[in-house]
Amino acid sequence: MTSERDRLHRLTIEFLDAFNRCDLDAMMAFFAPDGVYDQFDGSEARGYDAVRAAFAPQFSGRFGEMKFLEEDLFIDADTGKVMASWVCTLEARGEPTAWRGLDLLHWQGDKLVHKLTYAKAKALQLDATLRP
Repeated sequence: MTSERDRLHRLTIEFLDAFNRCDLDAMMAFFAPDGVYDQFDGSEARGYDAVRAAFAPQFSGRFGEMKFLEEDLFIDADTGKVMASWVCTLEARGEPTAWRGLDLLHWQGDKLVHKLTYAKAKALQLDATLRP
């Protein structure tokens, strides 16, 4: 039998994989209908449609090809919470760039109910000017 820690690890890896495959439908399948996405800029998206809309520009390639390279996972099986630290790679204005960050993922069963994102960068501003 798989332990709760193993289950949370598998869910998190599958969630991150959907991101890196740029598969918005697969990524959104993890979110609860009333899930919350607390973004790195302090804004918040609540509910499936709002969360999907918040991710749509990133998944459409608007900012270029983004990849989230997992560094560490810290799993609290008793609370259903995972902290994933990562490096995000991106090519902006023809130049490769990267920054570190982390996600706090709150799971209930197999659904993500809250995703909090924190980024460590001198200036992290993603907008349409990054792509021609």
